[in-house]
Amino acid sequence: MSIDFKATKGIFQQIADNICRQILEGKLPPGERISSVRELAEEYEVNRNTLLRTYSILESDGVIVNKRGIGFFVADNAVELIRANERKEFFAEVLPEFIRRVQLLNLTESDLSDLLTIIKNNTGNNRLK
Repeated sequence: MSIDFKATKGIFQQIADNICRQILEGKLPPGERISSVRELAEEYEVNRNTLLRTYSILESDGVIVNKRGIGFFVADNAVELIRANERKEFFAEVLPEFIRRVQLLNLTESDLSDLLTIIKNNTGNNRLK
């Protein structure tokens, strides 16, 4: 897995985002144990403290739970929590920029309707054609 060292988000947040994406994609289902701090630090080639911060954020957000002596596990309601947070971020940050771009490009209702059709037809495909 790669980390973008030039990104505006800290490495710990990029890793948290990656874990959340894996949860949303079903690669880390609720109740499943996630990699230990040591394992993930080696995988990402980052300091263990970076992973401790990542896990601390995810735990405080309720996305993962720490079962002392056993490890960290995906919370039962992690998908709902992540989706709620992603929706909030989408409406606060992504949508306003999208609207600005629509206006700058003079996209029409027909253009947007076509886009919605593409999205509808590719649900589950995760890719626009």
